[in-house]
Amino acid sequence: MSAVVFAYHNVGVRCLRVLLDAAVDVRLVVTHADNPTETIWFASVAEVAAEHGLRCLTPADPNGAKVLAQVRATEPDFLFSFYYRQMISAPLLGVPRRGAFNMHGSLLPKFRGRAPVNWAVLQGERETGATLHVMDVKPDHGAIVDQCAVPILGDDSAREVFDKVTLAAEIVLARTLPRLIEGTASFTPQVHQMGRYFGGRRPEDGRIPPLAGAKQIHDLVRAVAPPDYPGAFFDSRGRRVLVARTLRVASAAAPPTARTRFTMSASDNALVITAADGAHLRVLAASIDGQPCDAARFNAVFGADGASPDT
Repeated sequence: MSAVVFAYHNVGVRCLRVLLDAAVDVRLVVTHADNPTETIWFASVAEVAAEHGLRCLTPADPNGAKVLAQVRATEPDFLFSFYYRQMISAPLLGVPRRGAFNMHGSLLPKFRGRAPVNWAVLQGERETGATLHVMDVKPDHGAIVDQCAVPILGDDSAREVFDKVTLAAEIVLARTLPRLIEGTASFTPQVHQMGRYFGGRRPEDGRIPPLAGAKQIHDLVRAVAPPDYPGAFFDSRGRRVLVARTLRVASAAAPPTARTRFTMSASDNALVITAADGAHLRVLAASIDGQPCDAARFNAVFGADGASPDT
C-alpha cells in the first residue's frame, strides 16, 4: 500500500510511525514549517521524515497547483491527514485511489473543528478521544472508521489530555490500518446533530470572566495551562495576573456566598481564588507581569485586600 501523508504535531509523528511500522510505502510527506512565534513543545514530523529518507514538503499553500501535481505524481492508494492544520481541497482528496482519511482529536461528532482537546477540557468533559474518519470538503464531516476514548480527570491539563489523545490516535490507526488495506473497514455516517463545530482559540480567550464560578475558572486554567498554551489571566490595577494551575477545594459545610466578581488573595501562605459563586480554588502556580508569584510577592503587590479583575 502506498500513501501521501499530511501531518504535524505529536499525533502526526506517532501516526506516521504507525504507517512506517506497517511497511506502508509513504511516497510524500507534507507538513508545516514551525512558526517562530509559537511555543513548539511537540515533536517534528519533518525530522521523522528525514530520519527515514522520505520526501518532505512544507508549502505555505498545500492546495496549490505545484503540490497537487507532486501528489498526483506519487499515484497513492491513500491520503492521510494527521493533525495537519489546513483544509485539504477537493482536487487533492480526489487523488488517492482508495480514499482520504483524517485523524481528529475528539470523539466525533463532538468537538468538530479547531483545538478539540482544549475545548473538551474547557467544557468540563470527562471523556474525549481520537477518531479516524473519511475526509470530504467539510471539516471533520465524513463517515467514522474507528475511534478510541480516553478519560479526562478533573485536574488534567490540556497537555495531559493531549498526550492521552495522541496514544488513542496511535491505537486507532494501528488497529484500523489492516482493515483499510484489506478493504474490510466499515464506515459509520456521523450524526452531526449530536455535536457542534468549535473555532480556533486566541491568547485573549484565556481572560477569566469576572463573574466566573470556580468550576468555570478551573476548567479554563486547565484548558490553556502554560507552558504549552498561553494561560488563563486577568488584569488588576494595571498588572497582569496569570493563573497557571489551580486545585479544587472541597466545599465547606456552610453554603458559599456569591460575590459580584472573583477575587484572588493570599491566605495562610497560599494563593486562593474565591470565585463569583463563592467557591474556592487553591492556586498552585501563578505570575504577575510575567514574574513567578508566591503568596509573599502577591501580598507585596496587592496587599491584604487581594486582586479582582479590573472593570
